[in-house]
Amino acid sequence: MPLREELKALIIKSGFTMTAVVNAINEKYGRNESLDNFSSKLRRGTLKYAEVEQVLDVIGYKIVWEKI
Repeated sequence: MPLREELKALIIKSGFTMTAVVNAINEKYGRNESLDNFSSKLRRGTLKYAEVEQVLDVIGYKIVWEKI
């Protein structure tokens, strides 16, 4: 599943809206990102790794690197 779809599914599964996530990121990390800008980055696949980590932090997830 592409990152865009997976991230949106996790946001919804966690009971958040995109607006709530963007607002929480702006508040917690001192950013000033608009919903349109965030949505565009998600759609284009240009979110930075740190931005994905912030989204996951806000919705209660984290990235785990595990050797297989």
